[in-house]
Amino acid sequence: QAQLVQSGGGLVQPGGSLRLSCDASARAGSRDAMGWFRQAPGKERERVAAISWSGESTHYADSMKDRVTISRDNTKNMVYLEMKNLKPEDTAVYYCAANPSGMGYVNRWNYWGQGTQVTVSS
Repeated sequence: QAQLVQSGGGLVQPGGSLRLSCDASARAGSRDAMGWFRQAPGKERERVAAISWSGESTHYADSMKDRVTISRDNTKNMVYLEMKNLKPEDTAVYYCAANPSGMGYVNRWNYWGQGTQVTVSS
């Protein structure tokens, strides 16, 4: 059962932009690192971006670096992924996730959103 609630996503043309949102209210009070992952059909899940609880540290996958920005608002328990200059190969289901141990602990992404489809096509 998803504990994080995602919104955003949909169909966008190549070169377009999208913003994904993740409501982490279910994890309120937890000092989780947050991340965004994606999985395309037939491909392994990939971490796109991650952010520390304080927001001071971020990490981006090379595949989307310079085209995405992760941010968070801890007063609202929200995490965002801004994506620009989208390409057809960015088409995937995108998931937000929470990690209570910190974004460097790869096996501790224990809490997940329900996933949202992003399709980049003309």
